[in-house]
Amino acid sequence: MPRSNLLVAALLVALLPAAALGQSGEDPEARKQRIVDNLRVEYPQLQGVEVVIEELAPSALGGFEEGTLVVGGQQRQKFLVSSDDKALYLVGSGPIDVSRSSEELAAELERQKAAAAGEALARRRQLEELSQGSPVRGNPEAPVTIVEFSDFQCPYCARGANTVEEILEKYPDDVKFVFQHFPLDFHPWAKPAAIASVCAARQDGGAFWVLHDKYFENQKAINPDNVLAKSREFLEGTGVDLAGWAACAEDRDSEQYKSASREVDEAMRIGQQLGVSGTPGFFVNGRFLSGAQPLDAFEPLIAEAKNDAGS
Repeated sequence: MPRSNLLVAALLVALLPAAALGQSGEDPEARKQRIVDNLRVEYPQLQGVEVVIEELAPSALGGFEEGTLVVGGQQRQKFLVSSDDKALYLVGSGPIDVSRSSEELAAELERQKAAAAGEALARRRQLEELSQGSPVRGNPEAPVTIVEFSDFQCPYCARGANTVEEILEKYPDDVKFVFQHFPLDFHPWAKPAAIASVCAARQDGGAFWVLHDKYFENQKAINPDNVLAKSREFLEGTGVDLAGWAACAEDRDSEQYKSASREVDEAMRIGQQLGVSGTPGFFVNGRFLSGAQPLDAFEPLIAEAKNDAGS
């Protein structure tokens, strides 16, 4: 079990028997140490890791005390322990009110739905601002906009690109697609390719899509040493002024290059702000869908977006 996930639960997840009955008059620190010793037996991965129990306090649940485990000096995990130490529960969240009536629950669901819609609208507006002037595929006036944050070197993104083609084929009038850059640090040719595609897009939106398709189709043939040569090869015949493109894509000292690089960085910054941490990451009218999902994962979101737009 990875340390980052150690002892984390969704609700009430573990029941651990303690080895011995709490002894009357036992020193509180000795009791804490005994509890930790028991946990190390139940979770061998705790061996060699600092585990500290903060002060135990009476719980609202009769017969139990509550406390917090601090693992490795960083991760904190709440728990409940019976007064006789016979049962310890790891708790992944605070108390949940389960007393609400059906009417109150319906009202809460409506509140949550409205909050989610508001968050999606805010994300959509931010994405629209980011995407102004970006090349698009599909119907520019479509009621549904899919924005993808992607990495040209990422194999999962190549799969995602295939799914986008399926979407555009099935929903030619309903969907507009916008690509945003999210080159990951461990993909060495992804950012040079992103910058090269930005430079091409500044001359011709169609040339951007040529590079988009060629990068994904030829991922295995591209490397950090040939990515710009391959890009030039892909752009031949597109009508792009290759000398102007080279000044932007290849000359790191040029203002055009620096501007294109900043554009890529800004897309990444906005993506991270919106919750993207890996690629591909999609937003369907502001609603987030993470990973290389199949067509049927997009369809409910597309239907919902069309319904919201009255289409």
